Amino acid sequence: MMAEAGAGGPRLAELLALGRRLWDELEASTEPSSGAPAVQDKVRQGLDALRRAAAMVAQLELFSENEELEEIASADLKFMLLPALLGALTLKQVDLSRRREHLESAREHFLRFLKLCRNYGLGSFQLAPGTSSEEQPGSPSAARDPAQPDLVVMAMSRTAKIERYKQKKELENKLASMSSSVESGTADEDQIREFYILQIQKWIGTSLEEIESIDQELVILRSRDAARQAPAGSRGPSRPARTPLKPFILTRDAAQARVFGVGYPGLPTMTVDDWYEQRRRQGIVSQQGFGEPGSPSCPSPPAGASDEELQKQQQETEEEEDDEEALQKARDWDDWKDTHPRGYGNRHNMG
Repeated sequence: MMAEAGAGGPRLAELLALGRRLWDELEASTEPSSGAPAVQDKVRQGLDALRRAAAMVAQLELFSENEELEEIASADLKFMLLPALLGALTLKQVDLSRRREHLESAREHFLRFLKLCRNYGLGSFQLAPGTSSEEQPGSPSAARDPAQPDLVVMAMSRTAKIERYKQKKELENKLASMSSSVESGTADEDQIREFYILQIQKWIGTSLEEIESIDQELVILRSRDAARQAPAGSRGPSRPARTPLKPFILTRDAAQARVFGVGYPGLPTMTVDDWYEQRRRQGIVSQQGFGEPGSPSCPSPPAGASDEELQKQQQETEEEEDDEEALQKARDWDDWKDTHPRGYGNRHNMG
């Protein structure tokens, strides 16, 4: 296997180095937007290089489920990072119309990397229930209701996050102290092997964090897609369209309607009685009219009422009629003022 890797090594190593370099540049980029053309151009170049490298690794069969970590050449260990780097670069694509596709693709890359690491006994980690695609529908973790939080799992997850954070800082410090000797070529094989294994362990923590973040975003996207695809009827009955009302002038009687009709020919006029009759026909007001027996303005006398009660009711009716007469006088006075300017007929104090 070492000879096969060496035969295609220079080209394969160059592709991996290009993908790593572009990833490092994107991480250190000061571009204000991840959607900038320069940023997305580097993402495309990096993905292309890493995909070609991954295809070559699969063709060379560098890694197998039937071998131990000691059987892998130290120079070949770095190629185990290809799936993790592919997942990280896939997440940097910003096409919103394909966001869900990119998330699912990145998740598969990270899971492939973690499975490879687990086969070789690299790192001690445990995927959260429901994360691995290998789980069967009848398994206990698959049967757990995602809407009901498991406090034990949450506590384990919190503890694992804290532990991963501590390990990440330790790994970064070790890698920083060893990178100069490995890159300059002065490190021996044992140091090179330890350096690549530390890198793999660092990316194990990164992959676990990314999968958790991806799963949270996928829940939101799936809910949004389900809401968009829901039929219109399930969102509640729509209100019936109301017929728009045409503007008109409401007058007290037919005479006033004729006066206003002359001044405002563009607007129809309508008396109060006509308006009420129209509303009654439309069913907006009750059939019981004003002034009819039993209506609020003319209540019927209760059955079996005494003479005193009838006399009292008759007195109230007369008082209401007096009030109506006074109201009619006031209305007539208002009508007179509408057609007679102030001071009309005043012949006193004329100069």
